[in-house]
Order: sequence, then structure tokens, then C-alpha cells
Amino acid sequence: MNRRNLLKTLTLSLGATVITSDLLAKVDKNTYRYKIKENPLHQPIKKAVTAITLGAGNRGMVYGTYAEITPNDLKIVGVAEPVAFRNERYAKIHSIPQENRFNTWEDVFKRPKFADAIIISTPDNLHYGPCMKALAMGYDILLEKPIAPTEKECRDILALAKKNNRIVAVCHVLRYAPYFIKMKELIEKGAIGEVVSVQHFEPIEHIHMSHSYVRGNWHNSKETTPIILAKSCHDLDIIKWVINKPSKKIVAMGDLKWFRKENAPANSSDRCVTCSVERECAYSAVKEYADRQTHFLSVLDVPDNIPNRREYILEKLKTSNYGRCVYRMDNDQPDHYVTSIQFADSVTASFSMEAFTSYHGRRTRIMGSMGDLVGDMKELVHNDFRTRKETKFIPEAQDVKGYEDHGHGGGDWLLTKDFVNAVSQQNAKLLTSTIDESIESHLMGFMAEESRKKGKIMDIKV
Repeated sequence: MNRRNLLKTLTLSLGATVITSDLLAKVDKNTYRYKIKENPLHQPIKKAVTAITLGAGNRGMVYGTYAEITPNDLKIVGVAEPVAFRNERYAKIHSIPQENRFNTWEDVFKRPKFADAIIISTPDNLHYGPCMKALAMGYDILLEKPIAPTEKECRDILALAKKNNRIVAVCHVLRYAPYFIKMKELIEKGAIGEVVSVQHFEPIEHIHMSHSYVRGNWHNSKETTPIILAKSCHDLDIIKWVINKPSKKIVAMGDLKWFRKENAPANSSDRCVTCSVERECAYSAVKEYADRQTHFLSVLDVPDNIPNRREYILEKLKTSNYGRCVYRMDNDQPDHYVTSIQFADSVTASFSMEAFTSYHGRRTRIMGSMGDLVGDMKELVHNDFRTRKETKFIPEAQDVKGYEDHGHGGGDWLLTKDFVNAVSQQNAKLLTSTIDESIESHLMGFMAEESRKKGKIMDIKV
């Protein structure tokens, strides 16, 4: 079936105004593979946008890699990173001269403005300072989520961005994932009638939880941000985005149940490398980092050219938080979290974040007056109550190396591409996740955490 006939067939089955994405192939009965069309506002970039990256860890590497594959569109000209290994690696990849390499973000701003944009991929508690300074100096900004640790700081950034007429793109990458774009498209075209309610589920996966929120950089909410923001502001944001109505009230419950001292196995020790029961532990750092050597290993900055990789990792586990017992960390992040949200026009949503799953990947159910949508980011299923027909959509997306099948649905580089074009044209309308659009979901997160702690239903005041 050629593309014209394919589009005609699908349009007739769903209604004439539903489909606007590019359809690639019919892969089975009522099952279609698709990709998202090029942003119609994109224009040829005559001169590469220049950027300075603050924080050359995992997320800084992701956005930097876009410059590697599109050097005529984006050029990284500076880096600030206190970890020498990461600083050296990043500078080598992007051919950054010595004079443009800095230890701290503060050092960057001691120089006059020397790039078009700043990429902020520092730890959560180091977003506000560099963002405010960059805005004051006239940089456009690609800002990793969350925007900042407090509501006041988020509002400060929004106010200064507006005052100085600068572009601040928040890295809510799910808005750019073809899966969620299709979901929003179907809703807006009336495929399920009026949206009545949404159920959204984020299974973190038990090792991801222990890696990032028990041992890792986000294990202590007081030093970084609460997990509802650190991990799940993506999810609050995507719920808000697809519903496309103002949020009104929120209530939340959750706690740290399992990763506590009283649950430590008998005869266990403070570190996995010295633990007599390590082989029987589901959360063994030795098994995860030294034996399996999965993508989580990147946090240990292991060089490629060492003779005995496993021994090097074991030495790291003797001193790093990543080698500590998960039951004896100074962690406070909840390992399960549920919220209920009231939106305008009587639309409700529920969100559940769960640590204890063997799988990951967001799951969503959207219930409408004339149909429903059910999906897991790999497939989106539409059921039409009027025709009793079921149609399946399979997105085609390009995941960044290291994030393959890990929950971003190909949104990372699509966001970066839109940001680069927005800066090139000085047109924030190319972006769906400007700070103006993204701040409401952060307010939802702040109110959810207050609700969880106080046991109260909280109003959301944008």
C-alpha cells in the first residue's frame, strides 16, 4: 500500500481530521508505524549556534552529542566541570581550547559573553545561580529539569527571562517524544471525544531507584530536590501537556518504606565489597557495577584504556557512595508516591511513581467520552467507542546513545534541534517547553510534596 492510500485508509477509519503525522507503513491489521513531521518553523541554519556546557556528566554528554552529529548547527565552545576526567573528555570530544575550560560555573561568567547559549546540566541545586547569571549576561539557555529547587527560584528565572527577552528551554523531553506527540494530537483532533480522566504510571525499576535515588546524586531531597521533581516532573508535565487545561488542586501520599536500616539483611556491612551476604542481595553494587557493567557505570568515570576494568571498578566502590549499602545511606526520597490532580472542566488525573518494578517505561491510560488511549511508549492503542475499531500506533524515534529504551522516547535530540533553531532564529515559538509553558508542572510538584508532608489537599496557583 503506498503512503497516499495508507493515509486515506487510516483517515477514513478514524475521522478526517485525526492524522497529521507522517505514516511510514502498515505493519499489521489496524497497526501503523509513524514518525513526526519536521517542525515547519525550522529554517536552514546559516551559522552554527555556539554554546557553553555547564556540567559534563550524563545529561551534558547527551546535549553535547547533538553537536557532534550536527556540527554545522551547534558548536560547543566551552565547558565548566569540576571533575577532571569529565572536563578532559568533553574538551577532547568538542575540541575546546584550554582557555574555554573551567572548573566551576562561576568561572565562565567572569569572562564577557562568548557564546550564543548556555547548556545547564549541573546538579539540581546548581541550576538557579548559573541560570540567573546567564540571563543577566544575555545568554539563551537550555535548562535541564527541574528548573530550580524552590518555587521562588523558578518564578525568579521566569521573571528575568521575560525581562531580558531571553529563550529558556526547559528539558521536558517527553513533550518532544513522538509517542506523546501522537497522544496529544489524537486528543486535540477529537479521537476520544472529551477527556474525562487520565491514569499515568512511572515504574522507575528497582536498580534505577537504588542507583539514582538511594546511592546516587538525588538520594537526599534536602541537598537536591524531592523525587517528585527530580524524577517525576517529566510526568506531571506530560499529564498537564496532553490534558491542556489548568491544574487546580493536588493531593499526594508516599514514603520511604524499604531502603531503611531496619531492613538491612543480617550480617550485612556498610559496603558491598566487604559484605558477607552481598551475593544474595538484590541491590549488590558489586553485581551491578563490576559484574554486569550496565549503562549506570558511567557515573564512576571509568577510563576506556585501563588493563583491569573490574578491579578498577571495585576500587571505586570502596570509596564512592555507589559502593555503599542501600540500607545504610542517608537517603530520604520516597520509594513509592501517588498523586491525584483536579484540572479545570472536571478533568481528573492520577499519577503513581513506583520503585519496585522489574521494568521501566511510562504507562498511560486516557479515558474520553468517545474513546480511550492506552500505551506504554512503545505502542499507543486507540479505541473508538463509536465504531468499535481499535487502531495501534508504533512510533519511530531515535534514542540517544546510553538512553536506548530508557524512557525518553527519542525526545532528547528533537528538543535540542528545536532549541538550536529557536536560538538561531531568536524565536521561542519553535519550542513547546519554554519556561512559560513548563513552570505550571513544577508548581504541581511543589504542591504535591507539600501535600504529602502535611496530609492536605493543596491549591495550585499559577
